[in-house]
Amino acid sequence: MWLKPEEILLKNAFKLWVTEKDNEYFVLQRRRGYGEGGGGLTGLLVGTLDTVLDSTSKVAPYRILHHTPDSQVYWSIACGVTKEEIFQHWDWLQQNIMRTLSVFDSSEDITSFVQGKIRGLIAEEGKTSLVLEDDPEKFREALLRFEKWFELPPEEKLVTYYSCSYWKGKVPCQGWLYLSTNFLCFYSYLLGAEVKLVISWDEMWRLEKTSNVILTESIHVLAHGEDHYFSMLLHLNETFVIMEQLADYSIKRLFDKEAFQRVPALSDPLQITKRGLEAHAKSEQFRTFFRLPKEENLLEVHESFLWVPFSHFNTLGKICLSENYLCFASQDGSQCHIIIPMREVKSVNNDSSSRALTVCVRGKRALRFSEVRDYQRLANTIRSRCGISASPQHSASSEVSRSKCRECQSLINHFEDNPEDAVSTEALMTVFHPQDVENLDPKMLKEKMKEQSWNIHFSEYGRGTSMFFTRKTRDLIVRGVPEALRGELWMLFSGAVNDMATHPGYYTELVEQSLGTSTLATDEIERDLHRSLPEHPAFQSDTGISALRRVLTAYAYRNPKIGYCQAMNILTSVLLLYAKEEEAFWLLVAVCERMLPDYFNRRIIGALVDQAVFEDLIRENLPQLVEHMTDLSFFSSVSLSWFLTLFISVLPIESAVNVVDCFFYDGIKAILQLGLAVLDYNMDALISCHDDAEAVTILNKFFDSVTNKDSPLPPTVQQASVGNNDKASHINVDISELIREAYEKYGNIRSEEVGSSRKRNKLYVIQTLEDTTKQNVIRVVSQDVRFNASQLDELYNLFKRQHFLSCYWTMKSPALLHHDPSLAYLEQYQLGFQQFSVLFSLLEPWAFCTTKSTLSLWVFRLIDENQDGLVNFKEFCCALDTLYSGSFTNKLKFLFKLHLPPAPRTGHILVPQSKKDVRGLLPIHLTGTKQCCVICSIFINKRRWNSAKHSIDQGKVDLQAYLKQWQNEILKKEETIKDLPRINQTQFIQFSKTLYNIFHGDPEEELLYRAVAHVTSLLLRMEEVGRRLQEASSPPESAKPASTTAAEESSTEEASTTPESSDTSSSHNSQDAGPDLSETEWSFSFEQVLASLLNEPAIVSFFERPVDIQAKVGQARVAQLKESRTS
Repeated sequence: MWLKPEEILLKNAFKLWVTEKDNEYFVLQRRRGYGEGGGGLTGLLVGTLDTVLDSTSKVAPYRILHHTPDSQVYWSIACGVTKEEIFQHWDWLQQNIMRTLSVFDSSEDITSFVQGKIRGLIAEEGKTSLVLEDDPEKFREALLRFEKWFELPPEEKLVTYYSCSYWKGKVPCQGWLYLSTNFLCFYSYLLGAEVKLVISWDEMWRLEKTSNVILTESIHVLAHGEDHYFSMLLHLNETFVIMEQLADYSIKRLFDKEAFQRVPALSDPLQITKRGLEAHAKSEQFRTFFRLPKEENLLEVHESFLWVPFSHFNTLGKICLSENYLCFASQDGSQCHIIIPMREVKSVNNDSSSRALTVCVRGKRALRFSEVRDYQRLANTIRSRCGISASPQHSASSEVSRSKCRECQSLINHFEDNPEDAVSTEALMTVFHPQDVENLDPKMLKEKMKEQSWNIHFSEYGRGTSMFFTRKTRDLIVRGVPEALRGELWMLFSGAVNDMATHPGYYTELVEQSLGTSTLATDEIERDLHRSLPEHPAFQSDTGISALRRVLTAYAYRNPKIGYCQAMNILTSVLLLYAKEEEAFWLLVAVCERMLPDYFNRRIIGALVDQAVFEDLIRENLPQLVEHMTDLSFFSSVSLSWFLTLFISVLPIESAVNVVDCFFYDGIKAILQLGLAVLDYNMDALISCHDDAEAVTILNKFFDSVTNKDSPLPPTVQQASVGNNDKASHINVDISELIREAYEKYGNIRSEEVGSSRKRNKLYVIQTLEDTTKQNVIRVVSQDVRFNASQLDELYNLFKRQHFLSCYWTMKSPALLHHDPSLAYLEQYQLGFQQFSVLFSLLEPWAFCTTKSTLSLWVFRLIDENQDGLVNFKEFCCALDTLYSGSFTNKLKFLFKLHLPPAPRTGHILVPQSKKDVRGLLPIHLTGTKQCCVICSIFINKRRWNSAKHSIDQGKVDLQAYLKQWQNEILKKEETIKDLPRINQTQFIQFSKTLYNIFHGDPEEELLYRAVAHVTSLLLRMEEVGRRLQEASSPPESAKPASTTAAEESSTEEASTTPESSDTSSSHNSQDAGPDLSETEWSFSFEQVLASLLNEPAIVSFFERPVDIQAKVGQARVAQLKESRTS
């Protein structure tokens, strides 16, 4: 075990310990009296001494010491009871520590690092044991440190933590790695140096295990263009798997919502746990291996032996139990597995003598599992899930119920076979190319031989859902599947047979519901119907076209997130040739939702990921090709159609179906293998080509030369090759030989390796797509703003991060719900008001002293042109551009427009009855002379306040004004200062207050306040004089001109409808000479405000003073996460 480092003087222990191994930094010693030889008399005395001592003080017989060459001090770091235990610690030090110590310059640094690492290992072991015992105390302590060090929002869920070393440059820092739902965090504090790292999972480009000269094995993280390495983890594989799962979860939830399934264990980001992630990963692996529906979860795993009748021996493996399936997979290399649906189980018997249980299934077959540790409980579990018991009576009743189910199923089948039903019940190949039994040509004879081989296989290994899958099954697949059995085997290998069996009548209902619907997907389907295998007779008739339309429309109705994508029509048309219509539908479900995840969506992420996997395999298996063509992106572009259509679009149909056979059995692995075989076959020609066009020609000619010499299809059904006039000059390649060669050369590719490579490359593919989106957005926005590309890049990163910060801790964030990767670039990331308010407060050029949300709300309403409650990046940048780079007029116009109707008000506006009341309306920081200046400019007689009070309180948001503004923006109408409406008294007062707030904290604050007060007083006097002159020359009320504005009329009407305003007006009339003054509001135009402010040099210089946007962005980057915590 590892020990807390303690200082030891070795010179006092020479006679008690014997050195077994040593090197420059470590010494392994054995206690005299133990081990080989016993140590003679000295060993006997030492052993006696150890025995006589108190039992709590006994010394372990082995230990490891740490020392440095220039020091006489030794530190005990490990001890062991057995030689194997201590040697295991020694080997770990040699592999993980020795190479690292060479980078340190001083002995003190070496000793400090070793001590820190050993303490981390001790804490790691203690934490592991506590986790196994479900003791939360240690985890609670780690959670407190996590919250203290990183100051993340309290909603952030810590999943797990590990002791490790983080490489900062060439020097490692020993510390703690914390993995939470949304962040990877590291903290270290050694010798007064603090290292703190916070990386969100959605910012990662790479996550992989690596090794080099210094680090034997480490975890590499690439984020923000920086490489981060974490090493010396006690459980590196476990750590990497958890990191991989968290990164994948974050990517699916935030970027790729179409692939995010609402799994109960992962649906809520606040409830993510290490155990839940592990269970989800195991269930996903279980479903993928056995091709089970996505609703199945792995519940139990038992080791056992299964009696294999065809081999006459017991094979070791594991029983995997889910809600509706009992599965077994061998572990002895025989590649044998079997899937038993619970619906097929008739009885379960157990034998206590050999701890065995026998499962009887339909078809008079029995499977015997022996040496099952908890066989009794497993048998009871299977019985309960199958609805049967050990008693014969219950089994008989169960059989009766099953018989009724079969009768119901037969009725459904009869209904489906009814000629009046629209759904076709025959594969198109049997309709357009029925087999001639009397035809005895060589191809048909070979086809009969294939069928006979499969019938023999069925008799030995079973047929249907409970068939054994073995190496022989794959061998038969490689040779080719008979035409008559192709549909049945596709259903079996893909798992679609289970989907259809558990959803009787589902497809018929979908067809009825989807017929007649008109959507974008149905329009695209109609457009592509006649492009699907147009040379095949089945799709030259209404029968095939109608069946294709029904299947594609039903699937688009079932899964609107995918709807319809190109290449689905080609794949579905081939499925319809060999499977019944309903079977073809369930095959399409299996392909789109399980076997090729994320392929058929707007961004074809799955296909792009598999292209990256294909590139990795090319580098690994075809080094000669890599040396000649260093840029492998060519193969990515060429192979896209291979993956999307399973080679159907490049091979003749009679050859492509053999590829589909292998795909349904081995998944994407078969496509990758065949792709490598194609490149290998054309290696010499590709190496000698001079450009990409020549390489494409070579591959096209090769695909044209691929044939299927065993195909029984007549020439009228076989697909003619495109551009195949000179085909005779090329050597024909048989598809069966090509597939066999692919399995022989590249069959060692494991599905687990492909899955791991998929996860690794998915991060890079997603981030590449996101980077492309960013570049497109910046290119569009840069045409309307004066920020340079670098500044826009920084602003986009902040904007996008703020979007994700609103999504981290909830599933119902408006920004997350509205995020759609298929939308236009500018609309993919948007901010709601709360997120906008946080980001705007970080980037606004002036420091506001009042509540930030007030001005933020006004700005948000102004720039949210379509009034959907969300602001996109372009709208955000245009507002910032005006505030940072706009002219004095533009900045002032922006502030002026903030206060126009329907600008929101923070609350009820009080009527000032005295100077004391006016002070209550002013910013709290205004005191003394500043207050006097403002009071002089704002204090107006009370009747004006009362006339406006009711209209302010009852004001409503005028959506028509925003619609008009939106229409003007569409028409690109240039707004001039004359187009701006006048600002009334209440809005002007608020405008003045905004100016005071902007100037707060400025070195020339006093001068600016006086300037605003002077302008305000001047405008009020001008308006008062102008209004009195107008009243003196205006006709009586009865002859009032029609030119009176609607705003004045509505204001007067509203004021006169309330008793309060009526009473107030009457009191004012009795006190003042002008009887109509209280009924008329004063207002200002933007031109008046602009002209007045231009006369104040202090104000002009303030707004024209440049503000460093780069410094603001840097500050915002640091404070963004903390601000989100407090918001």
